[in-house]
Amino acid sequence: MLALLANAAGRALAERGEPPADPMVVSAEFLRAPAVGPALLRADIRKIGRRATVVAVGLEQRGRSCVEGRVTVGRLPVRPPVWTDAPALPAEPPQGAIPLTGETSEGVFNLASGCDVRIDPATAGYLSGRTGDPPRLRLWARPRDGEPDPLFALLACDINPPVVFNLGRFGWAPTAQLTALVRTRPCPGWLRVHVEARSVQEGWFDSDAVVVDAQGRIVCQARQLALSPSPSG
Repeated sequence: MLALLANAAGRALAERGEPPADPMVVSAEFLRAPAVGPALLRADIRKIGRRATVVAVGLEQRGRSCVEGRVTVGRLPVRPPVWTDAPALPAEPPQGAIPLTGETSEGVFNLASGCDVRIDPATAGYLSGRTGDPPRLRLWARPRDGEPDPLFALLACDINPPVVFNLGRFGWAPTAQLTALVRTRPCPGWLRVHVEARSVQEGWFDSDAVVVDAQGRIVCQARQLALSPSPSG
């Protein structure tokens, strides 16, 4: 849904005659879960700036607001970072990495037709019945057709199963708020995703994701607050 909001913002600016720009920040409040199917996106340009332009975007379905967000667009950096602390992950999925499907996520994985996503079983203890592993996962993702772009980087920052699965908390984990930063345009190849929680408390948990491209550059960072399923059993 972040990618949908960002795409709608770009289209609204193009219709106004503004030059092409990339999403740099997408922040969204999730009011209710939309169903799979048609949705209406409304974009309202809030500010045209020299370095950053802000567009408010809402996603509606059947006359009800489902997602309300703001998209900041501009020119993504192209030079190497002055300093970075990217997580150390192999550039490609290791041998034994498991394809993400409905059986390894929280339900039917509708993105599987367009995305190839692999999960590191060493970080996904829930897949083998363990419930005491840290709420931390490592994944690799790429489009099945073409190469990753900034919109796919936004998708990758929330493509993982809920990290609380490792704590034996299975089920739907709806996001309340999510903010993602796109840092640069990804290069061709796999995107590596490191995601973890810092605190699980009274039915809520946070989830921080860092997405790294094939050249080892951070291309997206995201933080969200979500509701945690109850412990199994």
